[in-house]
Amino acid sequence: MMKQYSIWITRIVVFALVFVSSHVFAQVKYTLAPTSEMKISGGSTLHDWDMTSTSATGEGQFVMEGSQFKGIKSLRVQLEAETLKSGTRGLDNNAYKALDTKKHQNVVFTLKEITGSGSSYQAKGDFTISGVTKSASFPVKMTQSGGNLTFEGSYDTKLTNFSIDPPTALLGTVKTDDEITISFKTKFQPSK
Repeated sequence: MMKQYSIWITRIVVFALVFVSSHVFAQVKYTLAPTSEMKISGGSTLHDWDMTSTSATGEGQFVMEGSQFKGIKSLRVQLEAETLKSGTRGLDNNAYKALDTKKHQNVVFTLKEITGSGSSYQAKGDFTISGVTKSASFPVKMTQSGGNLTFEGSYDTKLTNFSIDPPTALLGTVKTDDEITISFKTKFQPSK
């Protein structure tokens, strides 16, 4: 009787281990691919403008079930502010001065939480711009191609939220709007 009981316990334990191991979630380190694009867009009394960079770096711990994305445990993306370029040197220099890039060289986003499923998610985290950190929440679209994951989204905010005075030019006759949009298309790949 004791032997049969022992065999049943062994079978139950083996079954439980097989069942649990078939649904194992792994944390996989991912890094930002060099093709990723970050953009800050805004307007002024003269024209709309965009400043774009493909020089961001970043890494995160992604939760995967097999090859399927299930979530993000941690994520941090950093961008050297002076890699943002508009194509107009005067606009770039005014922006760097407003951002005080000599003192605050980087723009940083740190993810706190991501919720959703399929291709639609909501991200919550902190942006640090010009030395000021503010919480943000915005929708994100995710696509997966093989092991690579691409996240696209945008966040509307104001320069003054980060204690940045909107730049002016031509003796104050051209004024930058306070409202800006931070947008991104970031591709993450498994670390090698």
